Amino acid sequence: AFVAAQQEPGEESAADQASVQAAEEDVFPPDQVEQLVAPIALYPDALLAQVLMASTYPLDVVQAARWQKQNPDLKDEAIESAAAEEPWDQSVQTLLFFPDVLTYMNDNLSWTQDLGDAVLAQQDDVTDAVQVLRTEAKAAGNLQTTEQQRVEVEPAAEGDAQAQSGGETIIIQPADPQVVYVPSYN
Repeated sequence: AFVAAQQEPGEESAADQASVQAAEEDVFPPDQVEQLVAPIALYPDALLAQVLMASTYPLDVVQAARWQKQNPDLKDEAIESAAAEEPWDQSVQTLLFFPDVLTYMNDNLSWTQDLGDAVLAQQDDVTDAVQVLRTEAKAAGNLQTTEQQRVEVEPAAEGDAQAQSGGETIIIQPADPQVVYVPSYN
């Protein structure tokens, strides 16, 4: 016979408490989130979005990196049509056009997986960390409009953490929509 235990309202079982505690332990502290996004924080927004999404599919990243090594001569439309036949997420397929980025993600797989975990569990923290690092780079003179990119500063949208602190949102766009430069920096 199955006997159901009745729980008083407001009482938490030991299992409930353990799962809440485990979830809290899985959260990255703000400084660690900043470390995770630091290598990509100054990427143009469209590329940054693809990297963040792709990081949630680390197995696809590995498979795409292997595929890329096996198909080094494919370019542009040939990559697009060949990759479309693969079962990977669209964000990972897009990274085939950025081989250095895909290689970095594959070579640093624990970073990729941690970034993906942070994206899934703490999306707002990831976005905030990107903005913090962009603000610091801009203040240091390391983030500005160039021939390759446009840097725009907008008041933060209502509800954003930056808006509550009077901050701004820094947007990075390619100067030419047909060409996306991937910055490399320490």
